[in-house]
Amino acid sequence: MTSSVQHEVFAADLAPRLWTARQVADYFQASISWVYHEAEAGRLPCLRFRGFLRFDPEAIKAFARAAASAPAALKSTRL
Repeated sequence: MTSSVQHEVFAADLAPRLWTARQVADYFQASISWVYHEAEAGRLPCLRFRGFLRFDPEAIKAFARAAASAPAALKSTRL
């Protein structure tokens, strides 16, 4: 197997459990543009597959827990 084929197999294995930007927006009750903006700025954990952004639900939930417990002065993003 070549490395590109291995990468595609790995991505296909992960795809069913990864969230789209729309699913993340629904989770946060925020706009899709907010999700893209935060992901592009490096503030929201994401994975890139051939130009598409995908999100690990557990990483998103951990991000939400950390944001909820952070002091208000440290919160830099708004939903």
